[in-house]
Amino acid sequence: MNPSELKAEILRLTREFSRLTHSANRPGDDAAHSPFIPGQTTVPYAGRVFNEDEVEAAVSATLDFWLTLGPEGEAMEKELAEFMGVKHSLLVNSGSSANLVAFSALTTHKLPEHKRIRPGDEVITVAAGFPTTVSPIIQCGAVPVFIDAKPLTGNADCSLLEAAYSPGKTKAVMMAHALGNPFELSIVLAFCKKYDLWLVEDNCDALGCTYTLPTELAKELGLDHLLKIAEKGEHPIIRFSESESGKLLTAPTGSFGDISTQSFYPPHHLTMGEGGAVNIVRKPPLKTYAESFRDWGRDCWCASGKDDTCGKRFKWQLGELPEGYDHKYIYSHMGFNLKPLDTQAAIGRVQIKRLPAFIEARKQNWERLRRGLHGLEQYIDFALPTHATAWIPPQEGSNSEVPSSSFTWDETGCRTDCSWFGFKITIKEDAPFTRTELAAHLDENKIGNRMLFGGNLVRQPAFVQLRRDNPAAMRVSGGLPGADRIMNQTMFLGTYPGLTPAMIDYMVQVIREFAAAKAAA
Repeated sequence: MNPSELKAEILRLTREFSRLTHSANRPGDDAAHSPFIPGQTTVPYAGRVFNEDEVEAAVSATLDFWLTLGPEGEAMEKELAEFMGVKHSLLVNSGSSANLVAFSALTTHKLPEHKRIRPGDEVITVAAGFPTTVSPIIQCGAVPVFIDAKPLTGNADCSLLEAAYSPGKTKAVMMAHALGNPFELSIVLAFCKKYDLWLVEDNCDALGCTYTLPTELAKELGLDHLLKIAEKGEHPIIRFSESESGKLLTAPTGSFGDISTQSFYPPHHLTMGEGGAVNIVRKPPLKTYAESFRDWGRDCWCASGKDDTCGKRFKWQLGELPEGYDHKYIYSHMGFNLKPLDTQAAIGRVQIKRLPAFIEARKQNWERLRRGLHGLEQYIDFALPTHATAWIPPQEGSNSEVPSSSFTWDETGCRTDCSWFGFKITIKEDAPFTRTELAAHLDENKIGNRMLFGGNLVRQPAFVQLRRDNPAAMRVSGGLPGADRIMNQTMFLGTYPGLTPAMIDYMVQVIREFAAAKAAA
């Protein structure tokens, strides 16, 4: 048996092994998914969703033994950039690293002085969320300025942006699209344009979400890069549509700002095990800066295993080095090594093909939960998509297994379509049970649940200590009652594509029975 025949046999057996071993990780609508036994089978809040295709890709890449980021990584970067409609995507080893690399790129001395973020400069962010959206700001010596969040969306209260702005100090806005719900991009973009600020979109929880706005507003906000793509009519997501009020533009979150980030950790919309990406939305030089910080801080942009792509490898003179010093060993930044493995990228490439189905499954799972829990509004504030003002239940008698509900929308003309990371609920103050009591009951019934990450971040031990050590290291603009409410009363359940209809119906049953018992007590 020659090597190619041997590899083919190994991969055939790999697929057979995966089919026999990983049935619990198949998509929830896959007939081969392992059976669900209520009360015995754990219902995770999130997890890896894959089949034998991903396992084969990982083993095949491992047998090739390139290991470090290489041909699979290069291909995935292109495929991700095409999906997002951005100039470039750079793979990194985690979403947290993506945030660090993205923010670091904005600190480079190669930027014009008025755009460069220096130590002491301020960056507006939101108080509720995941800490590594904020950590890079502090790690680079800048000052995070926290504004409050809206409990219904989980996102920043953008009416507070102006009060947080400090002339001469504010250089950027860096915020996440919370739990797959876009923040108010039209407001944030207008604010950033007004003051010439960077916008860093933490899109780690929101791959596949879209934001729609009037085309005339898109022109005013300078979204020419998206308008040009939509005009070609070739992108599956970035497109024009018509409404009663006029022409609309739809595009993915992560394609609006200057730079955005993704996470490919298992709970996220696609997985590489560990992994993430930095998306360079429209300014190509940012790719060179981000790549430098990702790759040890080097000045050279040659891909791994390639030399002299600039044609002057031994003709550079930078810093105080002698002229002709090997460009591959010239360092312009205090960088890191944050690349993933090529094997991970091989897995990610298979996952990208599944994204449309994954996104649709997340929407349908959220819909099934929301419909199933309808009637508990007296105890629970359910999440709303940004710009929505109310949820409209589906009509009675629908023939669809999961009939579509709808929303009423605000007067901005903007809309959001959420690829939900989770099903967020906030327990009302006068409910006959607390968030903690419900969470404990769900745990007892093997139903996974989580808090909205760090809750109010300024109350986390790390940030409390930061304030004690250096009060000037962070700033809070106004009060944070919304973030406190999220911290005390909000949680979320799973919507990930591995959930089966039976799992979701069980979640609904357990919550409804718990609420009824508490109300009757």
